[in-house]
Amino acid sequence: PTSAQVSVAPHSGRFSYTLDNDVLSTEQRQFYEDNGYLLIRNLVSDEDIERFRKEFTRICKREVKPPGVMIMKDESRRSQFGQSESVVNKVQDFQEDEELFRYCTLPEVLKYVECFTGPNIMAMHTMLINKLPDSDQQTFLHPMHQDLHYFPFRPASRIVCAWTAMERAHQNNGCLLVQPGTHKTALKPHGYPQWEGKTNKLFHGLLDEDEKIPKVHLVMEKGDTVFFHPLLIHGSGINRTSGFRKSISCHFASSECHYIDVKNTIQEHLEKELQEMVSKKYNATSVELKDIWNFRARLVKGERINL
Repeated sequence: PTSAQVSVAPHSGRFSYTLDNDVLSTEQRQFYEDNGYLLIRNLVSDEDIERFRKEFTRICKREVKPPGVMIMKDESRRSQFGQSESVVNKVQDFQEDEELFRYCTLPEVLKYVECFTGPNIMAMHTMLINKLPDSDQQTFLHPMHQDLHYFPFRPASRIVCAWTAMERAHQNNGCLLVQPGTHKTALKPHGYPQWEGKTNKLFHGLLDEDEKIPKVHLVMEKGDTVFFHPLLIHGSGINRTSGFRKSISCHFASSECHYIDVKNTIQEHLEKELQEMVSKKYNATSVELKDIWNFRARLVKGERINL
């Protein structure tokens, strides 16, 4: 299949976006069906979050250097704070860091993931986000977007993001913003928003955002975890506090999903941008989007089939 579009109703029957098992109640399934996300309170323990926090600090201080990990920094803060967590706003692709990757294997998380992906589960994209204080520049505002824009694999209904708050997330420190029900729409064109001097590399957003669709702020306590569909339109605000807002997340997919060719689709320009970044970093030529994802992907449960 070469189309980047997604059929809105992937399955017949009452539930299109969740699978039959005894984990989710009928009410929870219906909520996800209608809204495209499901918030589970107090899912990840304080002890695990503390371990992830310590490993993040070690990575920031360069005490450990996991292969393949991408560390994103706010260079403007380096002269003031040096090599510390006050400079790092994201640790991405931590699939080779055994301590952080534990998040993707937590039984309490996978129990819910399986409701969306089925038993053969791949961890496709991992991130620990450290939203820095940002009241003036809005550097770390993430515009409203759909995660499927970044993914060259389908079907969308067998992909889910697990996003866990590592401390209280609220409106003042830039919690997640979602537009309920937008997971039922098609993939929309994305690009860099027209914000002067305020766009981070690859922080793409919707080119045509419908301001009339209501937004919900997901206020979350430490350990709360939200699961959401890759077509759900979401973003996050700026952190107006003096502290950090940490979260850890993974996009999971069924290993039975398949890669698509994004050429001649609305995702084609993303592939070109990533190819340029990869060839610059690794001096590699002819890298396809699916090669990049193949490198990131790691099996967490069941059997590796297509991805």
